[in-house]
Amino acid sequence: MRTLRQAYHYLLQLVSAVLSGFPACRMVVIGIGGTKGKSTVSEMVFAILREAGYTPALVGTIRFAVGDESRPNRMKMTMPGRGFIQRFLAHAKRSGATHAVVELTTEGARQYRHLHLFLDVLVMTNVQREHIESHGSFEKYVERKWEIVHELERSPKQERTMITNTDDEWNASFTKAAVPHVLPYSIDDIPDVVLGERSVRFTYQDSVVTLPLPGVFNAVNALAALKVAEALKIPNSTAIRALEKLTLVRGRVEHVSEGQAFDVVVDYAHTPDSLRALYGAFNNRRKIGILGNTGGGRDGWKRPEMGRIADEMCDEVILTNEDPYDEDPRAIVDAMALGMKRQPLIVMDRREAIRTALLHARPGDVVLISGKGTDPYIMGPRGSREPWDDATVVREELHRLLGTKD
Repeated sequence: MRTLRQAYHYLLQLVSAVLSGFPACRMVVIGIGGTKGKSTVSEMVFAILREAGYTPALVGTIRFAVGDESRPNRMKMTMPGRGFIQRFLAHAKRSGATHAVVELTTEGARQYRHLHLFLDVLVMTNVQREHIESHGSFEKYVERKWEIVHELERSPKQERTMITNTDDEWNASFTKAAVPHVLPYSIDDIPDVVLGERSVRFTYQDSVVTLPLPGVFNAVNALAALKVAEALKIPNSTAIRALEKLTLVRGRVEHVSEGQAFDVVVDYAHTPDSLRALYGAFNNRRKIGILGNTGGGRDGWKRPEMGRIADEMCDEVILTNEDPYDEDPRAIVDAMALGMKRQPLIVMDRREAIRTALLHARPGDVVLISGKGTDPYIMGPRGSREPWDDATVVREELHRLLGTKD
C-alpha cells in the first residue's frame, strides 16, 4: 500500500510520461546505475553512440546533452523530479535523438523517477555502502537497486540486456535478472592492465585499449561501456576508437593545469572505496589530500573511515567543509579526524583549504581535491547554497599563486 506521498510521486511520473507522449518508447534507452562510476560510464557510452553515428541524449549528474547541445546539471540531483526526465526525453526525441543514456539512482527510484523509461539496457556498476540512513539499512538500499532492475524486467523492449559488474557479491546478484540477455563483466576480464598517471591500457577481445583516464577503476568503467556496445551490436573497433578519443570527464580525475610545477586533480570520490581508488592511482607521488564529507545528516558511519584512508595514503591531509546542510560542519570534520593517527590540518573555508594545499605543494607533488567534482553548490543550513566549482576555484588560486592573470 503506497502512502499518500508515494502515490503523489507515482502519479506524477505517470502523468508526466503521458503528457510527454512516452518518448522512451521510441528511443533506445540505456540506464546506468550503481553506487559509483555512473557518470563516467554514461559519458563513455554517450561517446560510443556518437562515434557509431547515432544522435544520443544524456541525463546525468554532470550534464544534460542532446548530440552537440549540452548544459551542466546544476540541480544537485542526478534524476531531477517534477517530470523533468520525461520532458527532456521528449525534447531530445524532437531534436532527432535515437538513443538516451540515463543515470539511475536509488534516491530517484524512491520517488518513482525510473518508471516509464522502457529500458533496453541496464548497467549496474557496483553496490557500495551509501545513503544507508536515508534508506534505513544497506539491505533496503540493495532492494531499491533491485527495483531499478525490475523496471528493466518489465520493459516491453524485446532485446533487454542486463550488464553487471560481478566483482562484488551484491552486484553479482543482478545476473539473476529475468531478461533475455545478461552480460557480466569483471576486472578478471582484463588481467593485463598497465597503469599510467593519466592513462590506463588493457586488452579487450584481442584489441588493445589505451584509455586517456587513469586508474584501474576507469578500466573497469570502460569494460561496462564496451559491454553496452556489444549489447547494441556496435563494432568493438568503433567503441574502442570512441574511448580512446575521450579527453576529459569533468570532475572525475580532472587534471587542472595552469603551468604549475605540480599536479592538481579534482574528483568526485565520496565513498571509502572511491577515495582509496583515487589515491591509489597516484601511488608513487607525494600526495596532499583535501577532503570533507559530503552530505551532512547522513552516512555518518563513513566519516572516520574516510579520514583513516586519507591519513594512510596521503603525505599531508587537509580537512575542510563540503556539504554540511543543517549539521555543524566542524562536527563532521572532527568525526573524520577520529579515524586518523596524525593530527590533520583543518581549514573550514574550502577556498582557503585549496589555497593552503597549493602553497604547500612541492614540484612533482599531486594535490587531490575530492568529494564535490562538478557539484555546483556548497549546501548549507536551511536550504542555503553557495555557488561553487572546485576546478574553477583551483584555477583562480593558481593564477593568484603564480602571479598570472586575474
